[in-house]
Amino acid sequence: MMRSAELASWFGGLSTPLICDACLRLGIPYDVPEIGLRPIRPGLRLAGRVLPVHHYGSVDVFLEAFGSAAPGDVLVVDNADRTDEACIGDLTVLEAKLAGLGGMVVWGRHRDSAELASIDFPVFTCGTCPSGPRRLDPRLPDALTSAAVGPLLVDASYFVAGGDDGVVFGPLEQAERILAAAAKIAATERAQADAIRSGRSLREQLRFSEYLDARARDASFTLRMHLKKVGGAIEE
Repeated sequence: MMRSAELASWFGGLSTPLICDACLRLGIPYDVPEIGLRPIRPGLRLAGRVLPVHHYGSVDVFLEAFGSAAPGDVLVVDNADRTDEACIGDLTVLEAKLAGLGGMVVWGRHRDSAELASIDFPVFTCGTCPSGPRRLDPRLPDALTSAAVGPLLVDASYFVAGGDDGVVFGPLEQAERILAAAAKIAATERAQADAIRSGRSLREQLRFSEYLDARARDASFTLRMHLKKVGGAIEE
């Protein structure tokens, strides 16, 4: 099974759309949370094994999680998308970086935006709130073993990847297959894009007229079926 540092290295030249396309091609389930998780500034990227945390109002749960983290793990924080508090700020992020984590994904808010933007560390959240927690709820038994991100419940059997298009979660045991397929799709798409720039249309590359003729003969014939015969990254 891939370690977080290996996963991050493989992901370096890829993107979250490519990860999703690879999962579709391989028939591997993946999840894209239907919430507005975005990087705190453009260009931030992360990939690694999920290090789950359920926040209950105190920073100690983060500090405890850091102590068990492997290099490159990504802290995934369940703060139930609360809008009345920020659960992380600059000190937590600096400590996560010092501990060797690969990033943070927070189902909740952050604060200290200016300071976080100056730290070279990928953080994805649902937005900002100037106030820290004003509560201290009972700590759940699974506070360090699972985290909710919207309706999705993740644990250390998941990996997470993030970029400007958002985040995607997938099964860690399939990460190597997924990344290999994503790299192959990326190479195909780059070649197709270069061909379009040089004047060869995508329709020509995909032999689209042949597809239209085949579909006219058989209404059940789909573009995906055609692409499996001729090759091509789009929908294949």
